Amino acid sequence: MITLQGSESLRTHRPIPELAASALRMEIDLTPKPGLVDRLGNGAHKDMDYPLFLASIAAIAPWFLCFYELGIDTAEQAPASLLAALRDAGMACEQAMFAATCGVNTHKGGIFSLGLLCGVAGRLQAQGERLTRERLCQEVALLCQGMVERELARGARGRTAGEQLYLRFGLTGARGEVQSGFATVRRHLLPHWPASGHADEQHLLQALLRLMAVNPDTNLVSRGGMAGLHYVQHYARQLLRNGWHHGDLVEMDRQLIARNLSPGGSADLLAVAWLLAALPSQDLRPMLPVRPPATHQPVVSP
Repeated sequence: MITLQGSESLRTHRPIPELAASALRMEIDLTPKPGLVDRLGNGAHKDMDYPLFLASIAAIAPWFLCFYELGIDTAEQAPASLLAALRDAGMACEQAMFAATCGVNTHKGGIFSLGLLCGVAGRLQAQGERLTRERLCQEVALLCQGMVERELARGARGRTAGEQLYLRFGLTGARGEVQSGFATVRRHLLPHWPASGHADEQHLLQALLRLMAVNPDTNLVSRGGMAGLHYVQHYARQLLRNGWHHGDLVEMDRQLIARNLSPGGSADLLAVAWLLAALPSQDLRPMLPVRPPATHQPVVSP
C-alpha cells in the first residue's frame, strides 16, 4: 500500500509539485466559471461546493511530490515502469481525495493529468534534462503512447463511462489528451499566453472560454449528450467572437446550470496550461508536432 507517512523527502522543496497544487487552487478560485464550482457558487453541481474543493486540494497536494519522486526513482527504467508506479500512486491519491470529500469525485481528472506531469518532470530532471513546456509534453506523450487503444478500444462494451463515450461517439477524453501530449493546450492556449508566463483573471477566463469552444469535453457529453457539448462550444465561440464581460459569464453560468452542464474537462486542461505556462518554452515542434488528441470513429454494435 502506498502511503505518504514517514517520507523525509516530503520536506524537500520541489517546484513542479508545488506548481501542480497551485494550479488546482488557481482553477477553483477563478470566478465566474460557467457551470463550474467557484467562489460564488456550485455551478451545475449539487454535491460540490467551494469548501469541499479546498478540502480535496489539501488532501491531494502532498501526493504531487510522491508522483515526482516516482519519476526520479524509475528514471533509469523503461517508461512503462513509471506509468505503472503512477497508476498505483494515483489510485491511492484518489482514495485520499474521496476520504476528504466523503466520496465525491472532485479532482480525478486533475490527479490524472497533473500527476503525469509531475512524474515525467521527476524523470526528466533525474536524467539531467532541462524542463521546458515542449519537452514535458513530449515525454507525457511517449509515456502514454497507445493508452487509448489499450484502455478504451479493448472490446469492452461500456464497462466504464469513458468506454461508453468512446464506443458511442469516438471520444477519447483525458486519455486522448495525454496521449497527444496535451495538444489542445499547446494548440489553443499556450500560443496566446503572456510571454511572462503570468496570466491575470481576465486572461484565465478567456483561456477557459477558448477551451470550452474547442475541447470535446466528455464531462459535457456525459451530462447532456453531444447536443450539450455542441451547445457549450457554440456559446463559448460566440462570446469569443463578439467580446464578453463579467456579466456574460454570469449569464452563461445560469444557462449551463439550467441544462445541468459542467465543462469539467476544460477546467482540468486550464490547470495543465497554467502549470506548463510557468515553464520556459523551447521550440521542439519537429520532435513533437502539434496534433489534436486522437479521434476515432465510434464503434457501432452489430
